[in-house]
Amino acid sequence: MPATHPYDYAVIRVVPKVERDEFVNVGVILYCADFDYAEARIELDERRLLALAPDVDLDAVRRHLASYPAVCDGTGPLAGLSRRERFLMLVAPRSTMIQPSPVHTGLCDDPAATLERLMDRLVRAGSAL
Repeated sequence: MPATHPYDYAVIRVVPKVERDEFVNVGVILYCADFDYAEARIELDERRLLALAPDVDLDAVRRHLASYPAVCDGTGPLAGLSRRERFLMLVAPRSTMIQPSPVHTGLCDDPAATLERLMDRLVRAGSAL
């Protein structure tokens, strides 16, 4: 049995009308200290989002979502922070149109494969209308 390592993750959501608390899952951020791994994967299903909020500004949503992978990669404005600090900044609760879920934990032996499974289960699963 492969060794397992703890990881943390959060789902990234677009909440077009914060007061309605309706959202579309658009990505996952995963952090695993044992592998010094932090990655955010974003897949915006525009058709699904527009079905929920036809008047949403897709350009603004795309711009904001693009910052998540950049911050995780250390190429964004928070590059001087550790991977853990960048992860914590990205998953901090906020009341804007782009929000993280609560942080969840798990065990894995391959963080990249785990991230892909989470994307399949939490983001891609509801993509078909």
